[in-house]
Amino acid sequence: MPAHREPSLTEGRLCIAAAAVLWSLSGAFTKFLTGVMHEEHGYPEVPALQIAFYRVLFAGLVLVPTLRRADLSFRPLMLAMALCFAAMNGLYVTAMAEGTAANAVLLQYTAPMWMYLATIYLLGERANRRSTIALLVGLLGIAVIVAGAATDGAGSQEAQLVTNLIALASGVTYAGVMIFLRLLRDLSPRWLTVWNHLLGALVLLPLILGQALPTWEQYIVLFLFGSVQMGLPYWLVARGLRVVSPQEAGAITLLEPLLNPLWAYLVWSKTETPGLATYVGGALILGALAWRYWPQRQGIHEGTPRNTKEKQET
Repeated sequence: MPAHREPSLTEGRLCIAAAAVLWSLSGAFTKFLTGVMHEEHGYPEVPALQIAFYRVLFAGLVLVPTLRRADLSFRPLMLAMALCFAAMNGLYVTAMAEGTAANAVLLQYTAPMWMYLATIYLLGERANRRSTIALLVGLLGIAVIVAGAATDGAGSQEAQLVTNLIALASGVTYAGVMIFLRLLRDLSPRWLTVWNHLLGALVLLPLILGQALPTWEQYIVLFLFGSVQMGLPYWLVARGLRVVSPQEAGAITLLEPLLNPLWAYLVWSKTETPGLATYVGGALILGALAWRYWPQRQGIHEGTPRNTKEKQET
């Protein structure tokens, strides 16, 4: 696809769908590192925060060549955004490593709901019926998943509850990142993406000092985790959003929470069998998001170029 021309609408949709599929591999990569390599083949354990560190470090380094000199700028608010991004990344990977990929990704995907509340109470924006309905249904889904920790298995209820709350916190901090992106929307999205990844890695660095370094085989997996699962999708979404509306893009990216548990199960089925609460709660959350993001006829002007606004990760 030549860089000098705009993608067609079909190409834009395919770019966003491909990004969602790549994002959905986070559970598979995490379970491969913590399950297959460590438990099955005896490689040294890679702690969750170390995985989170290398994930964003490699993603940021891969994205550096996309920057232009004119992109570079600084606002003090960017420091708070990087802290929020580091917390989101660390919490998400921890929830993924300690619990099921399904719960981790579904609870992180509650971020738009928290962002909606924040834009009303912090930014003074007006509430709307569509988003309010999505919020209420989504909150019911959250309650089902979190409450499910009390019934999904004796002896591990407390651990499941803590892991679910960690995943939910990753959704709250993800919402914080999106709010910062809105406040900084006049800056280059490419620059903000690279900034978040590299500064997010720097924030996590003190937390992993003194830990044993991964093996070279684990470094290869971590590099692919960061570059293929996290870095490449940003470029794809940036290209797709030139011609696809944000609402339609939001609906397409719901492929991620649908596929993530599947890939994780195929890689490490021992701990990746969701309980009934996950199915019920997940259906409510995804249904709410689909209702929220599904394009409305009057809001779609397909084929019109738009400013890029990239997702900050899961």
